[in-house]
Amino acid sequence: MTTPEEPTAATPRRLDPVEFTDPVLTAMKNRRSVSKVGPETPTDAQLRDLLAAVTPVADHKALRPWRLMTLRGDDRVGLAEALDEADGTVRPAGEINPKPFRAELLIAVIADHIEHPKVPQWEQHATAAGAAHLLELALWQAGWGVMWRTGPNANAEPIRRFHGLKDSELMMGWLYVGDVEPEFHERLTTSSRPPLDPDVFLDTKQGWSSRL
Repeated sequence: MTTPEEPTAATPRRLDPVEFTDPVLTAMKNRRSVSKVGPETPTDAQLRDLLAAVTPVADHKALRPWRLMTLRGDDRVGLAEALDEADGTVRPAGEINPKPFRAELLIAVIADHIEHPKVPQWEQHATAAGAAHLLELALWQAGWGVMWRTGPNANAEPIRRFHGLKDSELMMGWLYVGDVEPEFHERLTTSSRPPLDPDVFLDTKQGWSSRL
């Protein structure tokens, strides 16, 4: 009787497509956007630890075309004012745009474009988006809720000025981060929502050609 071969680089471990047992794949499968997060947030030191799972993002020519900026406390007041300036909103004295206060921690995701003959702008922006999503997954696995928010004015001049963006940089939005109510996780474990049909996203060249 032979024993199962240990997984190696040449013989990758295969998992049942329905019953995920790997904790990373489970986190990916169960990840949800959390529109209402609590007041507890990870520290900057904890974020730096989580970035170890983010920095290996696919990055053609290792250009590192992205960065993150944390907004806490009164930083959000400046963002609220920039958002109002961007859309021309004038509020009564003492009133402030509530949007940046839906979480105690916002993480601005900023893409850059570094001139390179082999790496076009779209590819560098894809790297930045990939880094942001990996951070979402890392935060989720660490027990935090995240909502990635953008908006039509994300790259309006007042918002770019507030974040100190260079001409080559693009605001990709903000991750709103906080703790999650235990009941939310409980609902996930008992949810019967089936996964999306993979055939919608995965095709073969022959299959596609047959429908032309």
